[in-house]
Amino acid sequence: MRHAVAGRKLRRTTEHRMALLRNLVTSLIEKERIKTTLAKAKEARSLAEKMITLAKANTLASRRRALAFFFKESAVTKLFGEIGPRFVERPGGYTRIVKLGLRSGDGAKMALLELVGSEFKKKIKKKEKKSTPAK
Repeated sequence: MRHAVAGRKLRRTTEHRMALLRNLVTSLIEKERIKTTLAKAKEARSLAEKMITLAKANTLASRRRALAFFFKESAVTKLFGEIGPRFVERPGGYTRIVKLGLRSGDGAKMALLELVGSEFKKKIKKKEKKSTPAK
């Protein structure tokens, strides 16, 4: 029986699974949107929401806990500098999962995991220099 057993194993060992989820959450914080399988997105969502809740507190202890979790210090800086203050008034539900369909290679269910509010960001395009033709 599986009473009170939560989470997905994702066919990985515990160490591999935790490293995978930490990488997914780090990428989500850095890029604010990642494309992955539905099962991985559902697992990464809970960890990402816990990290954003830590950033809302913005204490030294919470920053150290986040540094112990993330692989990149730049992700912690962005989390506490931009993302945490953005969700201070929000009581929860910082992420969204959008189902994308099946992957063509193996038929896995794909999903887009994104932070709420990041869908309105437009990518900044570099202006092309107008070159004058040589005479």
